[in-house]
Amino acid sequence: MQTTTFAELGLSVKVQASIQAAGYSIPTPIQQQAIPVAVSGRDVLGIAQTGTGKTAGFVLPMLARLETGRARARMPRSLILAPTRELAAQVAQSFEKYGVNHKLSVALLIGGVSFDDQLRKLDRGVDVLIATPGRLLDHFGRGKILLTGVEILVIDEADRMLDMGFIPDIERICKLLPPARQTLFFSATMPPEIQRLVDTFLRDPARIEVARPATAANTITQLFRYCPSTEDWQKREVLRELIRAENVKNAILFCNRKRDVAILLKSLQKHGFNAGALHGDMDQMSRTATLDAFREGRIQFLAASDVAARGLDIPDVSHIFNFDVPWQSDDYVHRIGRTGRAGKEGRSLTIVTPDDIRQLKDIEKMLGAAVTWIGPAPSAEDLASGSKRRRGRRQGKRSGAPEAHGAAHSGLRRNGASPRGRKSSPRDHEPPAQAAPKAPPHVAGNRPPRRAEAEPAMSDKAPRGERRQQMRGERPNGQSHANHRSENNHRSENKVRQPWEPRPPRPQRYREDRTPSPLGLGDHVPAFLKKAARPTSR
Repeated sequence: MQTTTFAELGLSVKVQASIQAAGYSIPTPIQQQAIPVAVSGRDVLGIAQTGTGKTAGFVLPMLARLETGRARARMPRSLILAPTRELAAQVAQSFEKYGVNHKLSVALLIGGVSFDDQLRKLDRGVDVLIATPGRLLDHFGRGKILLTGVEILVIDEADRMLDMGFIPDIERICKLLPPARQTLFFSATMPPEIQRLVDTFLRDPARIEVARPATAANTITQLFRYCPSTEDWQKREVLRELIRAENVKNAILFCNRKRDVAILLKSLQKHGFNAGALHGDMDQMSRTATLDAFREGRIQFLAASDVAARGLDIPDVSHIFNFDVPWQSDDYVHRIGRTGRAGKEGRSLTIVTPDDIRQLKDIEKMLGAAVTWIGPAPSAEDLASGSKRRRGRRQGKRSGAPEAHGAAHSGLRRNGASPRGRKSSPRDHEPPAQAAPKAPPHVAGNRPPRRAEAEPAMSDKAPRGERRQQMRGERPNGQSHANHRSENNHRSENKVRQPWEPRPPRPQRYREDRTPSPLGLGDHVPAFLKKAARPTSR
């Protein structure tokens, strides 16, 4: 169906007036096909690349359908689920822009915001509830919200929900909603798990696909730069060269890891670039302030993780720089989709190292054509050697994972875990060599003396006088124990038995016939109380 104006899409007069006030006159292809079906109340499955106007494709028909009716306390009339806080806040801004002629109440349930403020809005009644799955389930678990009055359900960026692990939460939320509802389902790609979700919770949806899944807009010029080194400091030098060579109005610089975002931000600021950062570890207030500053032009360069790759509508982004090649080819499409939006021109530049050859081939396979290089392209040997590299090798090298992994295994083995196929032995529990005490150099075998060798046991064979001297700490030959201790200091220093030493035998008393006998009561009687033996008469 070919249309030229929003008036032909079946929207109400109030909605058309708000569209004209916003400065739009021609709908995008996804809007031309999705809006008439959504206004009629039928389920919609929308598949379109990022930046094609999917948000307005469900916001405008929702405004037209919610003009009649009244919201009740803690029972929202419509529900929109978004994967990230930024995308949810952006949808709320779209309702504020297009709903200027409506008196609809909108509530935003996202993390990083006080529960009390959100509860006050829910208690007054909400027409449109925009939420992330986690925060919505938190409110439901506390009994602060009822979902039995939802008339319209919108799931935005469903493939991103899959990547973030929200599919079980989505299934639980859908089961809490009334069956007689309208569902608008939007996604850029259709993996099998998303297709299963569609088959389960949508009723005879109208499938609207305006472009091949996971393709970039034709208005984006895609360029690649090869960096022979895998060192990050050399990649940062290449990035600065690209920035200085381009006429950059503003740009988003994507990294695969959150900590690399912080390192890149410090490097840009050190070299005089006006830059900010955006990643998932930042609190909500800082994330919102950074996005507002970038939208208003107070920040020229935004170093970001993939939290900014999906759904964010930042107008007039001139460049996208991929400091790291994304691990998934779909993420590449979403990243560069932040530029070239609404028919405007945009440029994306990606730095490729030998460790990124596999991801590069996935991108070429998805795009269906070879990439365009700035400067010398990698040779056939580079492509062949890079394709043989393991995917996680560079990740571990940059993050220190192999060293930590090996240290953990060696530590486990030292602390008692035995190698596979062998039972644990006392050697497995041996502490590190530097932690063991040094034995005296004159001890044979460089081994601490055993306790049995240092202190011989008393015997019944010795006369009573000698036994009494031993009990008092004297030697049998009249030498005091103190003098003897001065000659044998090394023995007193090593009285603590080490883990690898065998336990010394306990001293035992023997009779004349060398048979062991337990201590008796008479053995504890002092010698002076005992009667002296009378000599026998001959």
